[in-house]
Amino acid sequence: MAEQAKAAKPAAPKGAGAPKGGAGGGKKSKDKGTTGGATDPSPKVREGTPRLQAYYVNTIRPRLAKQFGLTNPNQIPQLVKIVLNVGMGDASKNPKQLDAVAEEMAIISGQRPVITRAKKAIANFGLRAGVPVGARVTLRGPRMYEFLDRFISLAVPRIRDFRGLPNRSFDGSGNYTFGIKEQLIFPEIDYDKVEKIHGMDITIVTTAGRDDLAMGLLKEFGWPFRGETPQKVA
Repeated sequence: MAEQAKAAKPAAPKGAGAPKGGAGGGKKSKDKGTTGGATDPSPKVREGTPRLQAYYVNTIRPRLAKQFGLTNPNQIPQLVKIVLNVGMGDASKNPKQLDAVAEEMAIISGQRPVITRAKKAIANFGLRAGVPVGARVTLRGPRMYEFLDRFISLAVPRIRDFRGLPNRSFDGSGNYTFGIKEQLIFPEIDYDKVEKIHGMDITIVTTAGRDDLAMGLLKEFGWPFRGETPQKVA
């Protein structure tokens, strides 16, 4: 009887057990193998290790350990993240201008920015809680090193009347914040498409915990501090 029941059971259709979109069938994604654009919510960085990241691991870490006498590898400072922030007081009145700023930040950083909103209502400034006041991008990992490399090598030489970046902009905990006056210093920006010239604040967060360690780390990356000749990065 068991053999008759097996013979009577219909055969499963071909490919019925394979998951949809898997190796056994289904439609292949059109985006497979493509690189995400600047406005992609999860853009991909280029293949391989960024130049500055490899230089940090192979050269900077041994130099800092010898210079400051650091015997524990965990004491050697490293970059955590780079934050780009643009504030716009009239963002609620000019939403199109805020969109243009967000698009420019996406082109500069390769990552979609986050719209920042007011946390409190301030009557003297006509500001209500929750209205957009700017845009922010937080870079980590390989994308952080790629941005730092482009900024030092390409953007800084395009600053007009450049005399070096300030060396007193540390917060006492090894973090460095400075401002730029024009977004036009970035070569990715098209002059003909710029609606308004604006600046931005850039914060470099490190694990140094001390300003002298953080300054030594940035100097090794070739940071152009005011009154000093930047080191060359191989």
